[in-house]
This record gives sequence, C-alpha cells and structure tokens, in this order.
Amino acid sequence: MSPGDSYSFDIKWWYNIVNHTIDRARSGYEVFDDGNKGYVIAQFFPRMAVYSDVEGWQNSQFWGRDEFALPFGDYDVSITVPADHTMDATGVLTNRKDVFSKTMMNRYNRAKQSYETPVIIVTQEEAEAASKTNVKATKTWKYKAENVRDYGFATSRRYIWDMMAVKIGEKDVMAVSLYPPEGNPLWEDFSTIVVASTLKSYSRMSFDYPYHKAISVHAKGQGMEYPMICWNYGRPDAEGNYSERVKYGMMSVIIHEVGHNYFPMIVNSDERQWTWMDEGLNTFVQYVAEQDFGEWYPDAIAPNKAYPSRRGPAKKIVNYMGGDQDFIAPIMTKGLNTYNFGANAYSKPATGLNILRETIMGRDLFDHAFRTYSQRWMFKHPTPEDFFRTMEDASAVDLDWFWRAWFYSTDYTDIGVKDVKKYYVSSKMNKQVREMIEARGMKESDLPPLVYLVEEGSEDFEEAMKTQTLNDVTTLQTYIMDNISPEDRAKLKSPSFFYDVTFEKPGGIPMPIIVEYTYSDGSTKRETFPAQIWRKNDKEVRKVVASQMEIVKIMVDPDEETADIDTDNNAWPKRKKLGEFKDFKDKVKN
Repeated sequence: MSPGDSYSFDIKWWYNIVNHTIDRARSGYEVFDDGNKGYVIAQFFPRMAVYSDVEGWQNSQFWGRDEFALPFGDYDVSITVPADHTMDATGVLTNRKDVFSKTMMNRYNRAKQSYETPVIIVTQEEAEAASKTNVKATKTWKYKAENVRDYGFATSRRYIWDMMAVKIGEKDVMAVSLYPPEGNPLWEDFSTIVVASTLKSYSRMSFDYPYHKAISVHAKGQGMEYPMICWNYGRPDAEGNYSERVKYGMMSVIIHEVGHNYFPMIVNSDERQWTWMDEGLNTFVQYVAEQDFGEWYPDAIAPNKAYPSRRGPAKKIVNYMGGDQDFIAPIMTKGLNTYNFGANAYSKPATGLNILRETIMGRDLFDHAFRTYSQRWMFKHPTPEDFFRTMEDASAVDLDWFWRAWFYSTDYTDIGVKDVKKYYVSSKMNKQVREMIEARGMKESDLPPLVYLVEEGSEDFEEAMKTQTLNDVTTLQTYIMDNISPEDRAKLKSPSFFYDVTFEKPGGIPMPIIVEYTYSDGSTKRETFPAQIWRKNDKEVRKVVASQMEIVKIMVDPDEETADIDTDNNAWPKRKKLGEFKDFKDKVKN
C-alpha cells in the first residue's frame, strides 16, 4: 500500500465470557447472590498493533501483565442486551431516546445541569425491582466513539446509575457511575464526586479532558481502565458497613483508573515496553488528585486529616530503594522482567516526579513542563526520551543527572552530616597564623589588627578562654567572609560563632541538601542547597555557617522529602541509638 491508501477487511471472531471473580480476568461477569450477573466487557475483539515512527510494528506479545500498545481509531458499535438492562460504554450514545424511559430522560437532563451533586438516573429500588424480572425482550444500544484506542462496556439489570456535570475548560463533561446495590451506601456517596474531582485535577495538571464522559463501574476485585470507562473495586459488607481502608481504597482506585484516560488512553505510551510511562506518570498525578480531593471535599475525609495517599511521598519508597539490590531493577526495565512490579512501575517513578515537583524544581516550573509534555504528546506515541527531553526543554533545567540516577540505575539517596567544627571569634592569634608568620620570618607586630577563629576544644581555644578574648570583636577575617553567602553577610552585624559543616553523600543519587539549624533559644532556620552542589565533589561538600547565636542542632532533610534511606547520619550531634528493647517498646507504645 502507498501512503494515504486505505484498506477494508472483515474479521469473524468469538469471545467466551468468563467469571472474572474466579479467573482473575480483566473482563467478564460476576454472579450476584440472586443469580443475576454484572458484565464488564473489554478486550473482546481483535485489536490492531501499533506502527510507530520509532520502532515500526509493535509485535511484543501480551502475557497478561504489561498490558497494551494500541493505535487510535473510530468505533461504531451496537450492543443488544435484555430490555431491562442498564448499560454504558465507550462513546456517545446515539439512540438515547430509544433506550431511555421518559423518567430516565428527565433525570438525565437534570444531571446535565447539576454541578454539585449527582443525579440518580436508575434508582436502587428500580434496580432491585428489575433484578426480579427476566424479560425476553431486548434493546440495542448504539454508540459512536472517535479517536479512541480501545473499547469497553458494562451492563446489568442490577445496576444503579448516577451522574453529574463537571465544567472542564469551556465544556461540560459527565461524571458517571454504575454500581449494583451491593456497592451501597459507599458508591452512591462517593463514586461520582470522585470521578468529577479527578477530571478537574488531571485537567489542571495536563490538558482539558477531550471526551464527553468518564464512567466508573463497580466490579468486584477489579481495577482496570479503558477509554471513557473503567472497572473499580470497593464494597461494603452485607450490612452496608465499611472501614476507612475500604473507603480510601475505593476512592484511590477510581482516581487511578479514571486518570488512565489521560495516561495512556490519550498520551499513548507503549505499556508493553515502558510500563512506568503510563502507570508511573498516572500514579504521580493520582497523588496530586488525592490531595486535591482531600482539600476540595473535606467532609469526605476524616476530620483534620489529609488524604492518606499510599504512593507519592518520598518516605514511602525508602524501604524499596534501600532493600536487597539483588531484587531491584531500574525503572527503565520491561515490566515483565522486574521483581517488584508495583514498586518499579508505579511507586518509584511517581515518587521521583513528586520529588522533582516539590523539592528540586518547584511546583510552578514542574507543572508548566509536565503540562507541556502532556499537551505536546496528546494522541501520539511518546517514548521515554520524549518525556525526558520535553521536561528539560519546557523548564530550561538540566535534569540529565536525575533521569540517569532515578530511572536508569538502582542507586539510592543517602545524605548526612559527616563533621561539624565549631569556631569562636577571638582577638588572639591562632596556631595557623603563628605558623604562617614564623615560616615567613615575620612577627605579630608586622600584621595589621586582625581577628581570628579558634576551633572549640583546640589549644587556641583553651588559650583564648584564659585571656577571655572570645566574642569581643566586630570585624571578620576576609577568608571567612568570602565563604558566607551575601544574604547571610548582609544579616550579620557581629557574629559570634562560625561552623564548618561537612556534608557527605554515601548514596549514589544527588539531591538538594535541605538543612535545618536549631539555635540555643529554640528558634530554627532552614537552608536548601541545590543538587548541583555535588557537581565537583560527589562524596562530600563543606559549607561555612556564621551565626550570632549558638547552633545546638543541625538536621538534614527534616521532613524526609528526598527518599533518604538512612537517617541515622542526618543529625548533628549524632542521635543516640535506642537499645533493641527500647526501640521495640516505643514502636508498640499505646
């Protein structure tokens, strides 16, 4: 075929629908206690492989875990089901008036104007009444979807159906939920508002959602995504009770699976080769969306608490990155070849991006670069290099060191305080100057009036203490002043203390040095040195700190935002290690 030619062909195929709750399938049916079934159907037809400009045909086989590599296309689908079924699917429903009752149509029109709370299209009472029927008649639901990379639908006579409108950019998008009575009251209370919140968060971080709806379907034990529709777990017990763990688990899987509409359903990366490009990027934005939800819907979160995100914060990846190196693979490893798929494809890339956003680049710059990547590669097939290159291109920040360390290696972060030398200002000549003038045949009287620094605990310190000449001068040695930042120099009038602090980096990953100083009056000050401080010495760096007040504590990474795997070396003076029994007792206290 020549460029621009088209080719039409027909394929006959069959598809055996399995019980997904038994076979752990991505698609299938669940049998409810009353004998009715809920169907979540996808991956049921021959799908075309991707031809990309970079690699040609993607012919890597699907073995169940590393999911998809799919091209975009248009779908015209007719689905015939029993007339008492409720259904939704990828695409625009083109014969709504034929399959909706007058009551459903009125409710639907109200839902299109409801931006605060969902409107129920099929009530629980109606779904339970339909469950007792077994009609012979059928209905055909017709859908058209343009520029999507896959197709899925869900149908059951036991489905409750609700939806609400979400303003995304200049248009309204419908946030939709389908769930059986077994999902209530949890699903009616939370599912659709979580979908709506997710659309707002992801659109803010990437691009305005281009489709007209996003559907969350309740399916036992499922968490799976397709264009405009996804299956999600989270079910109360038989009495309708549920724990906080079940609630947040349901919310998080809805956020994650709805978020897949963006990555990879629109920013269409190759999941067969680079699982992290959809799962890792999506898990990162999921963390942002979870925190947004906690802020936007505080009544849905436990009082005075933040959303308990499972992935994203730096300290949550420490156990994995500090684990046995024999069972850790670089992120840039094909998903099937990793030992810990969840940590490698989801957690570590998400955490790395969160560190970039919060600690290295700052939110404004990172968000601009991430939106640029998302918008530049909508409806295209980006590679890892496209992501790395765009983040640097859009931010004008050289991040090669970060990609190399975080994505291509199994190195870890470990930064600590190696040594602190404390100096006092004195008018008495110190040992170094004495040796210098003696070597040059000079006398003290040959020098202009000077002040000196004496190290605590040294011979000079003991001598200075005898003559009581500490802290009695107002001018400083030029050498020391040259090693203090202009900002600190401008603040200091008559500093009394100087500290020569040596920071070390036993770990392989460079990170900013975030240091907190605690002073003798209990006050604190924080200072951040960018990761570039390690460029000329990858092992250790020194900083001179001048202070009018005595520093009693120095702490590196006080908020644990760099994924430091060993915090024992983060403090000066060094923290005393607890005995094993004391450590155990403190952990189980209360």
